[in-house]
Amino acid sequence: MGIRDQLGKDLSALDVMGGGLQTVSAEVIDVTESGTVNIHMMGADLYDVACTDAYRNRAAGDIVAVRRGTVPVVLWRLGDDPAEVEQASIEQTAQQAARDVQVVRAATYGTGAPAGSGWQAASAVYVRKVDDRMEVYFQVASVADPSPGTPAVPSPKPVTVSPTDSGTWRSGRPDEYASAPTQGDWTGRGNRRGGWFYGSAIQNACAGKTVASMKVAFTRKTGSGVNAKRPLHLYLHNHSSPPSGQLNLGDGPEDLLRLSVGAKGTATLPKSWASALASGSAKGLAIYASGRTDYMAVTGGKITIVFS
Repeated sequence: MGIRDQLGKDLSALDVMGGGLQTVSAEVIDVTESGTVNIHMMGADLYDVACTDAYRNRAAGDIVAVRRGTVPVVLWRLGDDPAEVEQASIEQTAQQAARDVQVVRAATYGTGAPAGSGWQAASAVYVRKVDDRMEVYFQVASVADPSPGTPAVPSPKPVTVSPTDSGTWRSGRPDEYASAPTQGDWTGRGNRRGGWFYGSAIQNACAGKTVASMKVAFTRKTGSGVNAKRPLHLYLHNHSSPPSGQLNLGDGPEDLLRLSVGAKGTATLPKSWASALASGSAKGLAIYASGRTDYMAVTGGKITIVFS
């Protein structure tokens, strides 16, 4: 009998005897790729717990209300008013959307002068592209109404780069038995190392720009290792594509992210790593561990690059 079923039966028995509340609090361990959560509740870890739509912006560390039962359900988050907590992210999203809006209210033409007041005759028109958007400048004989100022050029939009390939290596060669990049050794047949490859996409995306940060997103596969949180041991590598021999590791390890089974997470890469990937002196990311303790298989590998 699984721990979830046993806990559900115990709680149901308490309810029959009038010995407990219907709703209890729990802490979120991780959020899975499907939107369910792994939680710590009443001294036990439960995995792949469903959530109601009322629980939004789910994140590890949240304190939540859980409806007890054989199949527990997370009802909502406990804590601050989300209107205040989410204000900064909403404003950032609005600013990003405003950058994509055409600032010219109307563009019309005809054979005669325009109707209405406030028009100025232009003797020449100049255009240029800045930040992938059009700027228009009209040269006029005299200024009847002061021109609005030119806004500052914003930072380039963030870019997300997906891996072109990935794989696992064991004993110095590709491991065809691993369905996703894997670290560690579960069976005693040798330690595995996994890698994600990007060709020259990262370097091309960063050309001529100043990198502020890079974040990488991973999801831990179910059915690989113990269920509890374990660290990803991340490395750089210098392969543009999967090698036929050993996957050689570069700088590392950096334990930037810990994931429980089925969980997804994002890690910010060290600045030195971001610089190496942007310049092309490093090509991609890898994971490696020894033994069973931190054994896991991982998918994902998308890198989001933010510029300044």
